[in-house]
Amino acid sequence: MCGIVGAVASRDITPILVEGLKRLEYRGYDSCGVAVYDNGSLRRARSTERVAELADHIAKDSVAGFTGIAHTRWATHGAPATHNAHPHFSSLTGNEPSIALVHNGIIENHEELRRELQGVGYVFESQTDTEVIAHLVHHLYQGDLLDAVQQAVKRLHGAYAIAVFCRDEPHRIVAARQGSPLVIGRGKNENFLASDALALAGTTDQIIYLEDGDVADLQLGNVWIMDSGGKRIERQIHTVHVHTGAAELGPYRHFMQKEIFEQPRAVADTLEDVESVTPELFGDAAYKIFKQIDRVLVLACGTSYYAGLTAKYWIESIAKIPVSVEIASEYRYRDSVPNPNTLVVTISQSGETADTLAALKHARSLGMEQTLTICNVSTSAMVRECKLAYITRAGVEIGVASTKAFTTQLTALYMLTLALAQVHDRITDEQEAEQVKALRHLPAAISAVLALEPQIIAWADRFATKENALFLGRGMHYPIALEGALKLKEISYIHAEAYPAGELKHGPLALVTEEMPVITIAPNDVLLEKLKSNMQEVRARGGELYVFADDDTKIVSSEGVHVIRMPEHYGYLSPILHTVPLQLLAYHTACARGTDVDKPRNLAKSVTVE
Repeated sequence: MCGIVGAVASRDITPILVEGLKRLEYRGYDSCGVAVYDNGSLRRARSTERVAELADHIAKDSVAGFTGIAHTRWATHGAPATHNAHPHFSSLTGNEPSIALVHNGIIENHEELRRELQGVGYVFESQTDTEVIAHLVHHLYQGDLLDAVQQAVKRLHGAYAIAVFCRDEPHRIVAARQGSPLVIGRGKNENFLASDALALAGTTDQIIYLEDGDVADLQLGNVWIMDSGGKRIERQIHTVHVHTGAAELGPYRHFMQKEIFEQPRAVADTLEDVESVTPELFGDAAYKIFKQIDRVLVLACGTSYYAGLTAKYWIESIAKIPVSVEIASEYRYRDSVPNPNTLVVTISQSGETADTLAALKHARSLGMEQTLTICNVSTSAMVRECKLAYITRAGVEIGVASTKAFTTQLTALYMLTLALAQVHDRITDEQEAEQVKALRHLPAAISAVLALEPQIIAWADRFATKENALFLGRGMHYPIALEGALKLKEISYIHAEAYPAGELKHGPLALVTEEMPVITIAPNDVLLEKLKSNMQEVRARGGELYVFADDDTKIVSSEGVHVIRMPEHYGYLSPILHTVPLQLLAYHTACARGTDVDKPRNLAKSVTVE
């Protein structure tokens, strides 16, 4: 979601701020801005266009300075408009602005604070909750910015990462975080901050990850960090090598297309050095924890939630352990029955998903302390919060619609399934060896599916004129149908729904007409004949079927039935293969409709607010 970059240096830092914002564009945003200290005053440039246009404004207006903050905003409070864009300034009426602030997150008590600040003379220029923080800091400022920020955050309810600087203390930025990620970058006689270490790639690789409640004081020669109690503490400095090459488009039309075609490599990297599946892949304490658990609870959001639903089929079928899968944003707000022998599994691409982190903490508060995360970022909050972890190797994913992150999550979850089955004596050595062999062949199998792209492009041209679609799947392919519908919604803006095929006659069949394409996942499994009956129900109502069928299903093209044949049936791993053509269908349909594929409207890559 929103992105933050900041710097304190003895040189013009606007190029660093702009480059940092460019690296954060993948997260999604609808406005952007920069504020700097320049010769005794605060200067600002804001835009509701892309960062490239902001850079043009900065150059045209000669905005430059040695202390500054920058932001990309994804609108929550207030419409996407220049006056709502960050950074926000604060001053009393008639005075020059003296405080500049950027903020990620949501302040839940902003209305109460707004009324209080209006009562003492502050005039608000935006509808944002962020401007409330800026005025609050200004109101509390008595010559020490650190003290003002520490007082201010005590008044805030909600999630936030903030960075603020003051005209009267020009070589200083104070930052704070609570429930929203923020990192510090150390340099030589200069220091930096950002909401994501990627923003600082090429500037510094010395990174400090702030914890909830931390307040950081950045000056030229040093960084001081205080915990929520105001005590000075040391946080470990990590050397983080961010590979920026992943952010280069190369020969592809969009990052989403590039990332779809990176899946064989991403899955191979996630499986690197895995010659056998053992509990130790998930952490030194994994065997002991896996041995004592008798249930699994999966917490996730969006695409990661669908990965969890797929894993439920695997774990219950192979490891014979009951699994519950919960939408993280719902789980923490309902009464549930905790079981201390539950393995709580969180799934998150970024490891900073606010709803999932909050759900994890709620589960732990109920006494479920055995925790594991499947995550793509080894330094994320999710990894630090969990006892066990498996780090996927998807690399940086720029497109908002998740592709390679999803297939690597599924790969990791299948390995978790095998590890649980091994510990609970539900799989023989021969069966495990056969499954590991199938895993090792997975990258080649995905490559064969990618070769279907020309056939899928032909389908996409037909889909581009539609406004509704149905996706059908059965068994462990039902979550893949859900994921396919989500992809089509996200980037083509076609309304799409997914159902277990057996549910057609319980309502959705009423929607089927010749204008309603019905995408069907048809693997050669035990439910195939049932699925064929469901397909006949669609044809009997004049519906058009678009079927991704395994080679040996004996489903053939005919009037109203369009078939793309998958290269091979892949057993338990079939959901991973059937994901890929659905990604390509959504991608090429969006291209045919002319939408912004990598940055779909209203969406953000990393959802760091509730």
